Formats: sequence, structure tokens, C-alpha cells
Amino acid sequence: MDLPVVVDSDDDEMVSHELEQMRSILEEEILETRTMPPENRPRLPRIPLSKRNRAVVRALNPMLVTYLEASRDLCETDSVLFGAAVAACRIIGAKLPLAGRATKQSSAIPAWRKRIEDRIAKARALIGRLISFRSGNNRPRVVRSVRMAFAGTKISLSQPDITQKLTERIDDLKQKIAAWGKPESSLPE
Repeated sequence: MDLPVVVDSDDDEMVSHELEQMRSILEEEILETRTMPPENRPRLPRIPLSKRNRAVVRALNPMLVTYLEASRDLCETDSVLFGAAVAACRIIGAKLPLAGRATKQSSAIPAWRKRIEDRIAKARALIGRLISFRSGNNRPRVVRSVRMAFAGTKISLSQPDITQKLTERIDDLKQKIAAWGKPESSLPE
């Protein structure tokens, strides 16, 4: 909904119509937020500071007084304020995600598990590059990965037994992947 700026209008009838529209949007949003569980509320976007946005907020503030005075507890006050914020977003024209799906957790997977999964994925990619190098792929990206895999060791890619060293490194990485992938219950306490 795109309402004109409230404070810049000279026509009193137009201003009162705009204020009435704002009040109805505010009422609608407050009623909707009161019935909505907090975890299902949409995530509010950041609104840029502008004269128009400030005018909308200034127009909504006096309307909030009656709702805030009538609120009995902190939860109800929270619903009123959140409803007012959603109303301000609607009046300004900011896009809101759909309620219900909006505040879905970024991920149900714990951070430590993600790190382990990333580590396993990187190790598998490295294994693939080592196998590729062993079978004769000498592209710069592959060679760079192989050099990084042997960084800190005195192993040169021009050694005669590099195939054996590659096989050992691949087996070592496979063992690490197996250890990282074991369930937590098998860890000692």
C-alpha cells in the first residue's frame, strides 16, 4: 500500500482519510499479531530513514497510546508494538515475508555438525583431486591441491615413489573421514 506523506498534504480531508486508512491497517495488524504465536511472526525488514518513513511513524505513534494503555501484560504490549511495526512496514510498502514460514530457524543442524560436514566434504574433494593426479591429470588446479595436501612434508611431486605417497595420503584422509563421520555416542565420556 502506498500512502502519500501525511505531513506534507494541505487538504484536511485527504489527511484524515490517510490517517483513517493507517488506523485501520494498525488495528488489523495488532489483531493479527495478538492471535499469532511469537515464533510464527514474520521477520521485519530494515526500513531506511527518510522523511516519508518518519512521517508515517510520527502519525502512528499517537494511535498506539490507546492500545498500549489497554494492554494488561508484557506479552500483550509486545503484540501491540510488533503489530505497529508490521503496520508501518505495510504502509511504507516494505516487503514482508509470509507469516508462519518467516521465522523458520536458519538451520536445525548444530554449528559443530555443519563444521564436521564441511570438513568431510573438503576431504572428499581433496581425495578426488589426489586420485585424479595419480591417474595422470596434471592441470594447475589439481597440482596446486596436491601440493597443498603435502604441505609441511618433505615430499616432492617429482619423487619416484609419489604414487605410493599419494595412496598413503588418500588412505589417511579416508580414515579421518570415517572418524569424523562416527556418531557422537561412540565418543568416550
